[in-house]
Amino acid sequence: METAGCSAAAVGNSDPGAQRDYTMVPERLQRREQERQLEVERRKQSRQNQEVEDEKSSFFTSTLARERAAVEELLRGDEAAERLEEAAERLQGLRKLLNDSVRFLSPYNLRQGQETLVQLQAALAQRRQKLKPEKRFAFKARKSPAAGAARVEAAPEAPAPASALSSKDGDEAASETTWACGFSNLASQVLEKRGAELHQRDVLLSGLRDCTVKLLGNPNTLRLAQAHGCRVLCGPVSTSVFLENCTDCVLVVACQQLRVHSTENTRIFLQVTSRAIVEDCSRIQFAPYTWSYPGIEQDFQSSGLDRSRNNWNDVDDFNWLARGVASPNWSILPEEEREIPCD
Repeated sequence: METAGCSAAAVGNSDPGAQRDYTMVPERLQRREQERQLEVERRKQSRQNQEVEDEKSSFFTSTLARERAAVEELLRGDEAAERLEEAAERLQGLRKLLNDSVRFLSPYNLRQGQETLVQLQAALAQRRQKLKPEKRFAFKARKSPAAGAARVEAAPEAPAPASALSSKDGDEAASETTWACGFSNLASQVLEKRGAELHQRDVLLSGLRDCTVKLLGNPNTLRLAQAHGCRVLCGPVSTSVFLENCTDCVLVVACQQLRVHSTENTRIFLQVTSRAIVEDCSRIQFAPYTWSYPGIEQDFQSSGLDRSRNNWNDVDDFNWLARGVASPNWSILPEEEREIPCD
């Protein structure tokens, strides 16, 4: 009996921790099963999301091809104003589709869409130009010397040199574009273009030094090249903005895509619907686009840009591949320094 009693006591005095370990086994198994189910659900959701994106991408590609064919057909026919207006409306719809699709499109499909828009817009502009009546010759009254003293200079239109339009990054669409207006090779001037001068045209600013440029309207594209110490304030740009080989500049712009190359010590006040890209740059600072002027709402509507979407601080640096570590080549401009120099 004593032996039995000792055995019972031994059982009664066994380590309670061991008992707790046994009771925790089902809990651990249950938790592991829950984690497994969550992982299965996460993968399922990821596959579904990918399928949705693939469907959206396929819809974009088919719609782009269909609308491109329709616009080309309208432009191949007679040059009636009604046909050209229908082509312009279809292009506006294509631009909105591209803006809405930026987040899920691959870089290739995005570039294809942008190139298509640029090419169709250029073809439409050529057709419209043919519809304009030829100007008749007439003698002009001689302007008084005081007229040349205006603060806004009538600078020459920018040429389209191949060196300024080409890029090692493969901006083929930009190099094929006829740059319709702009300023070049000027220093210490205040320059301005408005409304009809800019509407859906491609703008080139090159070789400027210590100039202030105001573009109050809706260009199709904008390229700023070989500029030093300049301030460029621009209304909404329907497609792409290219900035290259610039130093000590300020750029204020809203656009669909921004590409900055070989540029340093520059501030960019930006609204962009996709992601900004910098390459071979240093000391680039970003801030949100807050500039305004009379008529900017109409220009935004004409551009097709979504004012509620702004990825101004979502920047890709092609020279910085370290994940989880901020690029040293660009930064956010402190709020106390975000006053846009308008004069």
